[in-house]
Amino acid sequence: MDYAVARQRMVAEQLVRRGITHSGVLRAMAKVHRHLFVEEALWGRAYGNCSLPIGEKQTISQPFMVALIAEALELEEDQRVLEIGTGSGYQTAILMELGAKVYSIERNRTLALRAQRRLESLGYHHAWIRVGDGSVGWKEKAPFDAIVVSAGAPTIPAPLVEQLAENGRLVVPVGQLQNQVLKKGTKRGASIHWADLGNCVFVKLIGQQGWKG
Repeated sequence: MDYAVARQRMVAEQLVRRGITHSGVLRAMAKVHRHLFVEEALWGRAYGNCSLPIGEKQTISQPFMVALIAEALELEEDQRVLEIGTGSGYQTAILMELGAKVYSIERNRTLALRAQRRLESLGYHHAWIRVGDGSVGWKEKAPFDAIVVSAGAPTIPAPLVEQLAENGRLVVPVGQLQNQVLKKGTKRGASIHWADLGNCVFVKLIGQQGWKG
């Protein structure tokens, strides 16, 4: 299989055709080798528009969702991003290709260590990854220009709103276990302005400000 061709086809058919226009996001999605973030047995499915298992009962999100979130974050060079749910590290790599300084939290130690090794092996040496409860954020490293939550929350986690910088963007799936809405909040002063980006289904956000297990 020609993975470079598969990535170009993914960008053209799954992203551009569905409305992704951000040139940096499209370049990043065409560059990062998604198949290297899943088990070799799944490489042939890596560029289809579907989520795939990565072990530990977790998944790598479908390419369109990763691109949609990356576009919604409106990142500029060297901005600080908090990622909740490192998972395979694929979204981390996309964010780094956009020039972000990524601070990522993963509650599962096995996934966190695996993602760290994978990212370093691919030349992504400057992501800060810690094991912990992502629902409460990373207060010591705040404020952040953008925060992305890669798991569905029952409500908006208040600590994440608090840890946003002025004009910071928060993208988070909110709703029930099998039916969520992807929400984007932009912080302006003491308030945050929300927009809905569409329906989605993510694994659940477990933690103090999420689901209880």
